[in-house]
Amino acid sequence: MRQNVCILGATGSIGDSTLKVLAQHTAQYTVFAVTGYHRIDKLVEICLTYRPKVVVVPQEKKQEIWQKLQHHNLVDIEILSDEEGLVYIASHADVDIVMAAIVGAAGLLPTLAAVKAGKRVLLANKEALVMSGDIMMQEAEKNNALLLPVDSEHNAIFQCLPHDYNTKNTEISLSQGISQILLTASGGPFLNSSASDLEHVTPAQACKHPNWSMGQKISVDSATLMNKGLELIEACHLFNICESKVTVVVHPQSIIHSMVQYVDGSTLAQMGNPDMCTPIAHALAWPKRIHTSVPALDLFANHHLDFQPPDHQRFPALQLAREAIQAGGIMPTVLNASNEIAVDAFLNGKIKFTDIPKLIDFVLNKIDNVAANSLDIILGHDTLARHTANTYIQSKGQ
Repeated sequence: MRQNVCILGATGSIGDSTLKVLAQHTAQYTVFAVTGYHRIDKLVEICLTYRPKVVVVPQEKKQEIWQKLQHHNLVDIEILSDEEGLVYIASHADVDIVMAAIVGAAGLLPTLAAVKAGKRVLLANKEALVMSGDIMMQEAEKNNALLLPVDSEHNAIFQCLPHDYNTKNTEISLSQGISQILLTASGGPFLNSSASDLEHVTPAQACKHPNWSMGQKISVDSATLMNKGLELIEACHLFNICESKVTVVVHPQSIIHSMVQYVDGSTLAQMGNPDMCTPIAHALAWPKRIHTSVPALDLFANHHLDFQPPDHQRFPALQLAREAIQAGGIMPTVLNASNEIAVDAFLNGKIKFTDIPKLIDFVLNKIDNVAANSLDIILGHDTLARHTANTYIQSKGQ
C-alpha cells in the first residue's frame, strides 16, 4: 500500500529534492498535499505533475491558484489557505508522512500539528525545534510520532548513533558510549574572507553557497554561520545531548556531513556527495534504504578533506547561538526571531552583513529570559523579539 506524503514547503529546494525522490518511487509513495507561499506558477506545475488532493497557499493567492488550476482542468484539487490550512493537512487522517520544509517560524505550528497527530515527520525546518524543542520532543513521545532529521548534518549524526540510541532518557543516552558529536560546517562563501571584506558583502554574494543550492534565508544563515548555530540547538534537542558535547568543525568540502565520537576512541562519519536527496530518502524509508539518483562518492576524485575550528571573531553568530542554548528558556526563540528579521533586513539593503549578529546580540540582551513552557509564551516572545529587532533597524536608519 502506498503511503501518502504531505510536503510543507513544496516550492523550495527541499521540496524539489523531495519530489525528485518521490518520483523515483511512485509504487511506494503518493503526493497527498503540497503547500507554497508565493511561487504559485511552480506550485501549479507540481499539481500538474503529481495531482495532489489538497494544496495550501496564502489567502491572497487563493483566487490566483484557483483560476490556474481551473485553466488546466484540475478541478478536483481542494484549495485551502493560511496557517489553518497548513495545520489541517499536516494532521490529516489520510497523511502518513509529513515533510516539514517551511522556512522559519512559520513552520512551527504545522510541524507541531503533525507531531501531535503521530505522523512520521521528516524535519527540515530546524527553527521549529529551536523555538519549541522541549515541547516538540515531549509531544513526539506522547503521540508516538517519528521525528526524523533531514538536515544533512543531523541525518548524518542519526546514522552514526547506535541503532538503539535513547533520546528520551539522558542517563541511558550517556551510558551508550557517546563522547562527542562533531557537527560539520562548510564555512560558507566567506570562509577565507577578512573582517574588512565582510563589511562590504552584498546579498548576492551571501546567497552564493559554494557547495549547496539553497534558498536565500538559509544561504545567508550559512554565510554568517548562524545556520550552524541553529543546527547546534536542534542537535541538542533531537539527540538529548548538552551543548558542551557538540563541537562545530569547519569542513569546506561538505563530504563528511557529521561525525560521532565514542569513549573507546572511535569516530564514525557519514560521507556522501552534497545532495539533499540522500538524507531525504534515508528519512523517508528508514529503517530501509531506497535508491536515489545521487551518485556514490568517488573517493579518488576527492583528494583531500580539510578540517578547522570556526572563527568566532569573524562569525560571532555561532557563539550567540551557543550562548542562547546555554541560557535556555525563551532565549533560543528570541535568537531565531531576531535572526529572521536581521536576515530579511540585510537582503532588503537595510543593514550590513556584519550588522546581523550585532542586531541579534542587541535583542538577546534586551529581552528578559523566562521559561519556554507553553506555546503562548513562545509565540508571544517571538513577536516581542521581532518588534525589538525592527525597532533597532529603524534606529539604525535614522
